[in-house]
Amino acid sequence: MTAPQPTGTTMVPLARIAIGYNPRRYFDSKKHDELVASLRLRGMLQPILVRPAADAEDLYTVVAGGRRYRAAVEAFGADGEAPVIIRDMTDQEALEAAIDENDIRDDASETEQADAAVRVLAACQHDRAEAGRRLGWSRAKLERRLALANLSEAVKLALDERRIKVGHAELLAAVPSDKQDKALETILGAGLDIGKTRDLLMRVTQNLAEACFDKSECTTCPFNSGTQRALFETHVDDGHCTNAACFQLKTEAVEKVRLAEQERTAATEDVGDQDYDDQDGTEGDLGDGDDHDSQAVGGVEAAARRAALAPGAPSGRASSKSGGSANGPTVTAKSIAGRTLDLREATWRTALARGLADNAAHAHVAILVAALTGTLSQIKSSTLTARAALLVNPSFPDLGFGAKIEEIRDLSDTQAGTALSAIGAAYARDVQSFSHVADLARAFDVDIRPVWQVDRAYLERYTKDELKFIARECGLISHLGEKAFAKRLGGKKADLITGMLNAAGFEWAGRLPSAMTLDGQYGAPPATAAASDSPVGALAA
Repeated sequence: MTAPQPTGTTMVPLARIAIGYNPRRYFDSKKHDELVASLRLRGMLQPILVRPAADAEDLYTVVAGGRRYRAAVEAFGADGEAPVIIRDMTDQEALEAAIDENDIRDDASETEQADAAVRVLAACQHDRAEAGRRLGWSRAKLERRLALANLSEAVKLALDERRIKVGHAELLAAVPSDKQDKALETILGAGLDIGKTRDLLMRVTQNLAEACFDKSECTTCPFNSGTQRALFETHVDDGHCTNAACFQLKTEAVEKVRLAEQERTAATEDVGDQDYDDQDGTEGDLGDGDDHDSQAVGGVEAAARRAALAPGAPSGRASSKSGGSANGPTVTAKSIAGRTLDLREATWRTALARGLADNAAHAHVAILVAALTGTLSQIKSSTLTARAALLVNPSFPDLGFGAKIEEIRDLSDTQAGTALSAIGAAYARDVQSFSHVADLARAFDVDIRPVWQVDRAYLERYTKDELKFIARECGLISHLGEKAFAKRLGGKKADLITGMLNAAGFEWAGRLPSAMTLDGQYGAPPATAAASDSPVGALAA
């Protein structure tokens, strides 16, 4: 764009000026009153930038100076005059000038810039490089503002009025728009700070490592927390989906196909087998008659054969006993852990990364140990360089090395602590040896409970015998009773899992199966785990 030349200052009646496009969404009433008072006292010291109206002669529209125009109308009336600079400008030139005028002021709103960025991007046929050039923004700033454009109007207004902070808005930008207003009510009603908001959102996200569906589409999805992590300093942990409805739909689609295949196979292999049906309708009571006993045994064995046909099940007929199958390997904590090694490691890396991100002192220790053991270099180079603009300032990546040194030296203690925390978190994710992750997690008493709990995706990994092992060590069988659980075991695997997750009076939260712990021992819920979950429920609603 060729910069238009000024034509000098001219006094124009306010009645001949109309408000044009203004990126501003919110005007502080107190500051407006102060500006009106100043104009009445001293007059307008800075002219308004206008351009000729396209549809009428001798009329003008404001390009820059909307606040001054509004204040002048109140201060001088419609018959008053104001100094203006008149320029011939295209719509695009006027748009960019208005955005630039507001962007360079320190009271410009992030949401105002976000909406303006959307308009410029559309004018550039969605060429982000060109949009950034026209706006004079770095690519990182453009991406952050475009992400904030996904906020609901209520959230944007709350940020404009500073009822929430930018960190709140960054977190909510990763939540589907139809959930944001409810989440905002919870944040404002409970007075949640940014850290507590992130914790609550973490508890209602889905761990992508546990997903049973193809995750190729997730890599570029805006509801993948990894996308937000690349943009914002405030974000939920990597590898989580913030769109619970989409996650559930994809999971159910996979389960439907898998169950249909299992039923077709079972129908072929087990013609004539019947699932156990409690004759008197009393859950958990197998009765005393021989007929009931034979039905129970036959139903369990038939169900076990069907479970053996499921993907990942051990070969041979499964036994109804928790020790394992008749011809297959015995079910143990170690054998179960083998099925969930990837999830276990990913979850502990996430938990450690979160712990180090929240504690600069612990992160400092981890970095020193990593450097002195020669493993610090295992952090991927792109992990931190891609976030340098967020950790220091937006212009940092474009500076020379010497200038970068000065920028780092000028960091406040808080900023330096944040950078150290980010490096520590990156090490937790990238270090090759999981034993290093485990040792650090033990040293800092890291708990995976805040980032993981038993759910359907986790239980789907296991055979029925293994599910029985988990149910026993976690106390579910003791809670239900042996006979009641045997009845559930005799049905379909999907129904068994549903029954396990929805057992009346039993809470899975805080229970760590031995397969998920570092020492291979079952982890009971902490005594202080019970707490009100109403804010979480509100966010998940």
